[in-house]
Parts: sequence; C-alpha cells; structure tokens
Amino acid sequence: MPRRALVAAGPVAVVTLAVAVVTALTLPGASLRVTVRLLPLVLVVGGATAAAVAVAAWVRAGRVRRADAAVASAELAGRRAEREAHGRFLARLDHELKNPVTAIRAAVTGTDDAAGPDERARARATLVSQSTRLASLVADLRKLAELGTQELEDEDVDLAQVVRDAVDDVSAQAEAAGALRPAVQVVLPTAPWPLPHVRGDVDLLYVAVANLLANAVKFSPPGTRIEVRGTDDDGTVVVEVADAGPGIPDDEVGTVFDELARGRGARGLPGSGIGLALVRVIAERHGGEVTLRSRLGQGTSARLRIPAAGPR
Repeated sequence: MPRRALVAAGPVAVVTLAVAVVTALTLPGASLRVTVRLLPLVLVVGGATAAAVAVAAWVRAGRVRRADAAVASAELAGRRAEREAHGRFLARLDHELKNPVTAIRAAVTGTDDAAGPDERARARATLVSQSTRLASLVADLRKLAELGTQELEDEDVDLAQVVRDAVDDVSAQAEAAGALRPAVQVVLPTAPWPLPHVRGDVDLLYVAVANLLANAVKFSPPGTRIEVRGTDDDGTVVVEVADAGPGIPDDEVGTVFDELARGRGARGLPGSGIGLALVRVIAERHGGEVTLRSRLGQGTSARLRIPAAGPR
C-alpha cells in the first residue's frame, strides 16, 4: 500500500488495516492481494471510527463543562446562603445584646449618690440580672463554637436510657420551677427488639434530647400531652419529641435551628435561641440530623436521627 494512503487513513485506519491483513492471511488460500481490495473499506471504517471518537470526545467535554458549571453554581449558592445566615446571626446577636445593655445603662444612673435606697436596690438587682443574662449568652455561644471542633467521645450509648433520663430530669426541673409537671408519654419499642444502641458522646446526646424536650415543655399549654417516641428506621435510631403547642409559622420553620433564632411566638419567654442550634450541631457531629415539622395552632414534632451502632 502506498505510504500516502496509510497517512491519509490515519492511525485508526492503520490499526484496522493491520487487523484485516492478519485475518486475511489466516484464511486458506489467502494472499496479500486481499489488502488492496480492502483498502477502500478500511478507509471508510477508519474515517467513521475517527468521527465517532471525535463526537464522543465532544459529548464528554460538554458533560464536563456542564458538571463544572453545576459545581460552580452550587458553590455560589452555598456562599450566598452562608452570608445570609451570617447576616441573620449578627442581627439576632445585636438584638440579644441591645436589651440587656440598655437595661444596664439605665440601672447605672440609679446607683449614684442622689438615688434613694429603694432606687439603688432596684438598680443593683437589674445590674445583677442583666449581667447574668449576658454571661449566660456568652457561655452558650462559646459552647456552640467549641462543640463544632471539640473531640467527641466514641462509646456505646443506649439512647433509650438517655431518653428516660432526660424526661425525668426535665420534668423535675419544671416542677422545681413552680410549673405543673408536664404530662410526658414515652413510647420505646420492646418487640421484636429494643431500640438499637448508637456510637457517640453520651453527655452530648443527653443535651440534644433534653433540649428538644425542654423546648416542647416551654411551648406546651398546661394540661396538654407531650409524646416522646423512639423508633428503629432501617439502621437509624429516631427520637421524636412531639407537642400540642401553638406550632411554628411556615416562614420560621426553616430557621429554628439557626443560632439565636427566636420566633415571634417565643417573645417574652426565657431563652437565647441557642438550644436548638446545639441540637443541630450535636446531631451533625454524630453523623445524623434533626428535622422539624409544625402546623400552626396544632403543634410541633422534632426528630433527632442518629445512625445505629454497627458491629465492632
């Protein structure tokens, strides 16, 4: 075959021609004359193969470009959401700090020499209560920040027992504070098997369950029932805390686990909005999540999901 023909056919055609020659020579009575008659077919096949390879490369490049664009768009959306969340946090922090600082400034004027004994006593009480509030807020924020990076214990945890302990403690705390002991119904599986154990930090998991329960108690009208349910959902342990409280407006459901988030229904109630944020971080640090469903005027259900412990 002339060299110019081989060059024009391209590498793919040369390989195809070589295969055809070898095949032809293995046939009885075959000779090299077969390759001359096969040359037009080889050129056609080689050209088609080269075109197919080029089209495949073009399609693959298009997919890569679209994938890169999707990744870039997701990263941009993530940065935008992070900035928005940071802005909401700063606005909430400003609100949480403004009230006690204003109260402290007003109380300072009541401690001068011109103030009477009663006025000075009220001023001192205000200074103590508001400074305590600020100290508690700072401690909660520090705890939340440290929780995101601190090393966690890795031990076998009976989450059913954690639930029982949290229910007993939160109920006792409510009663000690002068409130009616909340009616909490605990439903934990016993058949065909009990709730599986999980791996993690038992103290932090207790904090997560207790915070969910305390939140339900805080927003539940007297006499209404709170239900705590444990389920095994295909390798995930689910602890659900449900109440029959006022519920959460739709526009606030998506932000209740943010730092310092306090909905319109929480105004006038004690708390800094750190509790549910702690639950979210604890769940994430254990490879799980916490979700919430709510219907205004009917109640709220929060679900803590933690992977069940596998074989060690």
